[in-house]
Amino acid sequence: MFKLKKDEFGDSIKNKVYEFRVLKRLTQSELAKAVGVSKQTIFVMEKNNYSPSLVLAYRIADFFQVDIKDIFTYVGKDDNND
Repeated sequence: MFKLKKDEFGDSIKNKVYEFRVLKRLTQSELAKAVGVSKQTIFVMEKNNYSPSLVLAYRIADFFQVDIKDIFTYVGKDDNND
């Protein structure tokens, strides 16, 4: 069995969790509790150092009552100019 390195494909998931959370005037702890994760998970997600599972991404979108694509964006290798 082989393992791929995290950045081998050069793609990522960007998110707007921070923006949505601040607009709702929620703390990281409050959002974490609402979607069933730790505060640390929200923290690293907001820093774009963690891509959530698909289930968690849907939970967050459902919590904010928006489409998942309003919060999470796939950035392909050729689109990632960071």
